[in-house]
Amino acid sequence: MPEEPYQPTDAEREVVRSPAAVAMGSSGALLAPTPGGKGRGAFRSDQVWSYFGPAFVASVAYIDPGNFSTNILGGSQFGYRLLWVLLWSNAMAILIQYLAAKLGIVTGLTLPQNCRKHFSRRASVSLWLCAEVSAVATDMAEFLGAAMGLDLLIGPALMAHGFTLTGGLFFSAGIATVAVFVILALDLAGFQWLERGIMAFVGVIGLCYGFEVFLVHPDWHRAFVAAVLPTFDTHGALALRGSAYAAVAMLGATVMPHVIYLHSALVQPRLNELSPKVGQPKPGILKQYLRFELVDVFVAMNGAWLINSAMIVVAAAVMFHGPTYSPTIQDAYHTLGPLLGRGAAVVFAVALLCSGLSSSTVGVMAGQVIIEGFLNIRFPIFLRRFITVVPALIVIGVGADALKILNGSQVLLSFTLPAALIPLLLLTNRTAVMGDFCSAKHTRVAGWTVAAIIVGLNVVLLVQLAVA
Repeated sequence: MPEEPYQPTDAEREVVRSPAAVAMGSSGALLAPTPGGKGRGAFRSDQVWSYFGPAFVASVAYIDPGNFSTNILGGSQFGYRLLWVLLWSNAMAILIQYLAAKLGIVTGLTLPQNCRKHFSRRASVSLWLCAEVSAVATDMAEFLGAAMGLDLLIGPALMAHGFTLTGGLFFSAGIATVAVFVILALDLAGFQWLERGIMAFVGVIGLCYGFEVFLVHPDWHRAFVAAVLPTFDTHGALALRGSAYAAVAMLGATVMPHVIYLHSALVQPRLNELSPKVGQPKPGILKQYLRFELVDVFVAMNGAWLINSAMIVVAAAVMFHGPTYSPTIQDAYHTLGPLLGRGAAVVFAVALLCSGLSSSTVGVMAGQVIIEGFLNIRFPIFLRRFITVVPALIVIGVGADALKILNGSQVLLSFTLPAALIPLLLLTNRTAVMGDFCSAKHTRVAGWTVAAIIVGLNVVLLVQLAVA
């Protein structure tokens, strides 16, 4: 039982709020549709495409610069071997993201808000701290990726005009910061404009990696076997430890904790449009919305899986050198150019830039949902963006190894993932929370199996690091 009565936020009491106020941090555009938007009154059951968007926004977190980093590492060190991690991570992601969306649709509250409502204050604060750690680690990786992608494109020109390596990266980081503010401002025109902008970035990333795969001519038979047959590299203790580390990093980069919180908020604008003036939508409307959201999740998550798999395939085809090889993202860029042509290198940098900008935007949105939902406070989203850029600028300034930080952040995310996943499972399994939409037995079994696998992989990594 909660230690103190639950008090709903203003965002939970109101159905519609001004997007201008939202952009300044009044409640968060994720929690309310734009004003003047036409309430649907009836579910558009023949227009499934109009309900696409939330899962695609969430899917950006599955193809962020952290994925670039861990997939380059996995492919260059172990070839196609770890493709199975992506396949199973994607299956987990589909289940987890659907449950997150389902919780938001059925309850009308985000996951952080539900945690604050149904758990004790001590538990909620602990969950908030874990969520903030994951959000900060994610945002650092994503922003670094955006800065690095832009630096790969314009860095040589900046150096020709007297910039140092650090100065050029700082300049790129400044441009990336402004770009993320611009993307966030798309929400002023309505939540669907922001969704479309993010979906466009996903499309560009997919096209870029489709082009790369076309150039490298991978060994599809080996790739298929590696995707369906789970194995680690057992050629010595170093190889086993390295493949376990890479697998957990890939899992952390693929099943992202912060986007579990976010997805429960992304469904709110459409839910508010379906809500009558008094009360909640009818159960039949909710069931149909859940079906459409399942399609949204299935398409978006599988698209992200294909892009992730393409990253490993490209790295395995052109950069495989064994467990002792630790390439940077810059190494990947400079390797692709001589082997496949200047166009391949540029396309890689463009994909990285699009990934960094879009995922950094999504990371800021998730951070706002986390802090507002857990602490019942209002926090301007632009201020959130400004504050979270500081750690990345410090990393750039001290000249730290960006790739190691990216990989380390993904492992950290894997360890904080249970703090998001377990509350989600507990809430969606409770009849008192979900009513008739409580998870079925097979869904519960699948959910707890996923949680056990994640914890198990983390234990494997800890043991390997302890005996190192």
